[in-house]
Amino acid sequence: MRDILLLSTSTVHGTRFLEYAETEIRTFLSGRATVLFVPYARPSGMTYDAYTEAARGRLRDMGFDVTGLHEAADPVAAVMEAEATFVGGGNTFVLLRELYETGALEALRDRALGGMPYMGSSAGSNLAGLTIGTTNDMPIVEPKSFQALGLVPFNINPHYLDPDPGSTHMGETRETRIAEFHRFNEQPVLGLREGATLRVEGDSARVVGSRGGRLFRAGSDATEVESGEDVSFLLDEDMNA
Repeated sequence: MRDILLLSTSTVHGTRFLEYAETEIRTFLSGRATVLFVPYARPSGMTYDAYTEAARGRLRDMGFDVTGLHEAADPVAAVMEAEATFVGGGNTFVLLRELYETGALEALRDRALGGMPYMGSSAGSNLAGLTIGTTNDMPIVEPKSFQALGLVPFNINPHYLDPDPGSTHMGETRETRIAEFHRFNEQPVLGLREGATLRVEGDSARVVGSRGGRLFRAGSDATEVESGEDVSFLLDEDMNA
């Protein structure tokens, strides 16, 4: 019953907020009037109100009304009553901590696994995986656990960057970081390049958008995932891996 849209980012260079994925978003939210926006990951320098207004303005252009989860007197009730949710990007550790502290994490998991449309971008996409262990963010706060929503039985790495053979940077590449993750964790990691989107409908999953991604498995070489490629096999992974 899953109905999920995971964006690699909210903004691709040279475009407006959510513009690159507007066609997918319109189709995904079709038939819904209102969207519950979760601003808890808020980007640096933005308030919850300002972040919600940014989402409200863009989704209003697409024909949808937006309410902010932070505006609700009872966050759990707001999630339980939502037609659809959009979890915005920012810092994944802050996002997960706030969802644990408000008690909304379990409600969000139950609703999304029950078929409520769940859209995430960046941190909101990280949140859909088993854990947030493959986020690119700094751990500026400490959540109760790294366990996330588990809407898909693998991890996401948004903003995936390919190694640059010509770079003089001597630090770890994203590929190296994910290999480090796999020294201690078994679940696959799907890296989504800027402009890529993962669409999940029930037991079907496909990478769409202007770019594809990379799939990483413990003990195996990374493989390329083209835009339009069916990755439904990933949904068969052991949820307890």
